[in-house]
Amino acid sequence: MKQSKPFDNRYLRALIIPLLIETLLSVTIGMMDTIMVATDGEHAVSGVSLVDSVSNLFVFLFSAFSTGGAVIASQYLGKKDRKAACFSAKQLMYLSLSFSAVVSILLVIFRSAVMNLVYGHIEQAVMQSALDYFTPIVLSYPFLALLNSANALFRSMGKSKITMLVSIIMNLINVTGNAIFIYIFGMGAEGAGIASFISRLVACVFMLYRITRTKEEVHVDKPLKLEIDIAMIRRILRIALPSGIENSIFHVGKILVSSTVASLGTASIAANAVVNALSTFANIPGSAVGMAAVTIIGQCCGARNYDAAMYYGKKLLSLTYLMMGITSITMYVLTPELALLYNLSAEADVLAIEATRLNLVQIALFWPFAFTIPNYLRAAGDAKFTMVVSVFSMWTFRVLLSRILGLYLGMGLMGVMWGMFVDWYCRGLLFTVRFLKGKWKTKTVV
Repeated sequence: MKQSKPFDNRYLRALIIPLLIETLLSVTIGMMDTIMVATDGEHAVSGVSLVDSVSNLFVFLFSAFSTGGAVIASQYLGKKDRKAACFSAKQLMYLSLSFSAVVSILLVIFRSAVMNLVYGHIEQAVMQSALDYFTPIVLSYPFLALLNSANALFRSMGKSKITMLVSIIMNLINVTGNAIFIYIFGMGAEGAGIASFISRLVACVFMLYRITRTKEEVHVDKPLKLEIDIAMIRRILRIALPSGIENSIFHVGKILVSSTVASLGTASIAANAVVNALSTFANIPGSAVGMAAVTIIGQCCGARNYDAAMYYGKKLLSLTYLMMGITSITMYVLTPELALLYNLSAEADVLAIEATRLNLVQIALFWPFAFTIPNYLRAAGDAKFTMVVSVFSMWTFRVLLSRILGLYLGMGLMGVMWGMFVDWYCRGLLFTVRFLKGKWKTKTVV
């Protein structure tokens, strides 16, 4: 019995509670950028929101590498092979740094072309704010990618308190920087971007120091000594590539949806920015449990203890529903007050409240099936299935159906959102069936 359930409730609390705090703090960085830049007007809020839509495409690509490395490290820890876990950590850092550096350089060079390609028809004031914010955000990518990788490795060890600490550091720096650059120097969206850059740089340096200490169970040994292992990189990419393709296509779809929203006018753009920010806040419990699942399910699968993986999967899903229910109900009641933080016009404010409340109901009922369970599958090595389902559902429903409902049937922002909800229903059903049938038990990668 003890072998079948290796993690007790005390361990789960010690892992998940810091992750909740960390996720809350990471979400507030983006929210504080949006809220504090609102003093510059709706064009600044809209510009930051549009950049976030593009930026998230690359941020989640970096996260895919982190997830791949964390899954491999967790499974090696489950097998009690610390040496291999440490070596996989070093390969993860190589991948994260090289990929993010290339992306950063290209986007700095072609930033105007990228924004004009995606949002060329928006108002000039919105576009200028977007470009001002975009440059420092893009320059921060290598630091963010290394930070994400180090954080993922510490979570694979169950040391989520450290990642929580770095989130606190990032938030303090970001808020202080926003206050200085936006309120004192009047730099608007550009100031918000610079503050985010500095916060990511400092946090990255701190976590690189921690992950290179040899006393850590998983650490990067001799970081300046180049050691490339193609076989280990392939193991990481077996998880990272499907996750990266899934995330990139998913966020390309989100960008197209944002483009659809942009064609509905500035009020809809601003309202959608509020919906996205508040929804991200409501999703915090699910995101935290999803990160914890990579450690728990990954270690269970590495030890070939699939009964425990199934047990903890169900337990974590129940916990997710409980926490997200509480969060969604609380935010539903407070939505009008929360919307006031964004300094919207009367039209945008009414639309934001209506859309946010509808979204909160759907989050409480369907989000965990659609987004928590696929983390179980990835942790087990079943990343290709999640990729196929996500790509199909995203493009069929969130992109095409949203455009049909929002534009051609005249439902506006609410039509776009219903396309997103149908996407959740589809992927949630398919992921749940996959998990219950147990095909993922054959996908262990180490």
